Amino acid sequence: MSDEESQEPELSEKQKVEIAKWFLLNSPAGEIQYVAKDVKAVLNDEHVYNMAVSEAFPVYNKSHMICLEMPGRVGDVLVTSFGQLNENEYLDPRTAQVAVVDHVKQVCTEVRPANDEELPSPYIEEFRCALDAEITKYVDEAYPKGVSSVYCTNGKDVEGPGSDFELVVVISAVRHSPQNFCNGSWRSLWNIEFKDDVQMLEVSGNMQVGAHYFEEGNVQLDAQHECKDSTIFQSPDDSAISITNIIRHHETEYLASLQVLNMALLMVNCFTV
Repeated sequence: MSDEESQEPELSEKQKVEIAKWFLLNSPAGEIQYVAKDVKAVLNDEHVYNMAVSEAFPVYNKSHMICLEMPGRVGDVLVTSFGQLNENEYLDPRTAQVAVVDHVKQVCTEVRPANDEELPSPYIEEFRCALDAEITKYVDEAYPKGVSSVYCTNGKDVEGPGSDFELVVVISAVRHSPQNFCNGSWRSLWNIEFKDDVQMLEVSGNMQVGAHYFEEGNVQLDAQHECKDSTIFQSPDDSAISITNIIRHHETEYLASLQVLNMALLMVNCFTV
């Protein structure tokens, strides 16, 4: 058989992009920039590389719920699908600001005030703001490196009692410690359905822990847990306290269960040290 016949066929541009995207999207928390450098060197093709990162970074940033500082030190914005207004604009409900994000560089390039139509009604904002305040206090206590945000995902135009609406709590915490060969992340999403007709709040949670250990090896942990709970529909302040207590209970319980595993125990310590 000749050398030409034994050679494997050259990958197409589309195949190269898909392979590059796979590596980028599977980067451990906080490490996509390092992976991108290696991918760029291996590809040795600027056009293919740019195609891959332009598609992969927005997906990665939203799935990892990265936190970026807004220009002028006006606050931080979480990059999530819940706050996404268009391809590069993300709402920070706490400051009523909209951040323009450069996904590949993972920075905010500019910020503007949110328009009225991008914000919830005063009635919904009362519930959202009260919950945001309670969640902020909880996250400050539980996750030293944590950030949070509360979004209205349904019924943001509701003007008063008599209609249902939904809020989502997002909590994100990262701990990058490359000098100790350890990076970790905590992400939790809590969907709260305010059901006015039955005067109940339905709470659904999804918690995810990720860790990467690379001292004399390469070990990754990716654990996930879902749960449901409920409480009664009360005033904004009382509802906020009840919801936060539910979230605190389930997250504490889940983290405690992870301590059964030695690797997960190291991960938990990563957030409490």
